[in-house]
Amino acid sequence: MDSFWTKSVTLPSFPAMKHDIRADVLIIGGGLTGLLCAYQLQRAGLDVVVVEANTIGSGVTGRTTAKITTQHGACYHIVAKRYGMHVARQYYEANREALEAYNAIEGDLDLKTCDGVLFSRTHREVLEIERNVLCAIGAKVEWTDAAELPFSVAGALRIPHQVQVHPLKLLNAVIPTLKIYEHTRVREIRGNIVTTDNGTTVTAESIIVATHFPFLNRHGAYFLKLYQHRAYALAVANTPPLERMYWEEKDNGLTFRQCGDHLLVVGGGHRTGKPGLGWKAAEQVVRHYYPDARITARFATQDCMSLDGIPYIGRYAKHSPQLYVATGFNGWGMTSSMTAALLLTGELIGKPKPWTSVFAPDRTIWHRQLATNVGETLKTMVTPTVPRCPHLGCALKWNAAERSWDCPCHGSRFSENGKLRNGPATGDLKKG
Repeated sequence: MDSFWTKSVTLPSFPAMKHDIRADVLIIGGGLTGLLCAYQLQRAGLDVVVVEANTIGSGVTGRTTAKITTQHGACYHIVAKRYGMHVARQYYEANREALEAYNAIEGDLDLKTCDGVLFSRTHREVLEIERNVLCAIGAKVEWTDAAELPFSVAGALRIPHQVQVHPLKLLNAVIPTLKIYEHTRVREIRGNIVTTDNGTTVTAESIIVATHFPFLNRHGAYFLKLYQHRAYALAVANTPPLERMYWEEKDNGLTFRQCGDHLLVVGGGHRTGKPGLGWKAAEQVVRHYYPDARITARFATQDCMSLDGIPYIGRYAKHSPQLYVATGFNGWGMTSSMTAALLLTGELIGKPKPWTSVFAPDRTIWHRQLATNVGETLKTMVTPTVPRCPHLGCALKWNAAERSWDCPCHGSRFSENGKLRNGPATGDLKKG
């Protein structure tokens, strides 16, 4: 289950931290979010250090399909209904600015500008509502066909000038001047001093937690505000090439994008720790619609999902003024990672973005998803089975498709022999 991207690109390695250091900003997490934050902050003139518990790009970044777009599913009519048209417009502006920032990065990213297409196989009326909101907030969108797809659709919207990249080539483009320490896990944060498992310390004026799922439980209640979601991707050869990127408007819908001579097909998502089809959903699509195709790779990713469909980017909690966070990207991590980098850079240099408040982590938590998260946590914590997740003690569920122990509460995952695969847990399962 290796990443599709690692077959063509190798990332450089970095040493573990061996001595105490000082910096303007410490970033915890060496995935795309952390490295883009470091890149933008360094360009703004700050002294930045990145620490990564494993190796850079080894988490979700290496398993993305790398679509960068202003359109995150049929999201804008939902945002407008919850928060008003003004917030929907600001959310769009944030995503648009993030997309433009990718275009400004120099280097070989395999960056391609192409149209994005939001489609529905059954509910054209959802697209009509979405289009009305998009037009009202000034976004470019128009009806189109989806003739490239091998099945008929009820409707499709074209969003021009979107971007796709090779995520590991992107990392190679932004890291040459960064100070990075791998195999350096954070053990404790006290004020502005961070202690690592190596026994070294970092003293920083500001600290950004970019660990996908925040690992500090005492602040911010992220264990209530987030859950995690699995998505399954196939790399397929011998298919007709697609000129545009496609994603379905419904939850857990299909997505398609071309990468060289391969088609990437995603489907079959489910809440981590709950039953799901795994790769079977995408396999069924490939076998039915592309009978001559050959599956050359399969990989899965894990997405943090917020309560309201908007990421949490900003101060970690009210009583931790030096701490910042970026999480809850809802399956659109490529765009939102850059949004986080731009927003947090603006905050730390005293030039906040006009859309900063849209992403504030302390906004209201009173959404229907909160009750689902709480109910799932309570149910699983009282389930009298082992093994238990070391994060908050929830009962783990066996994932036969990926041969892993998964936590339905917060999404931690462990290998068959108990090795940590995904946080927020910070260590392996205890033996015995």
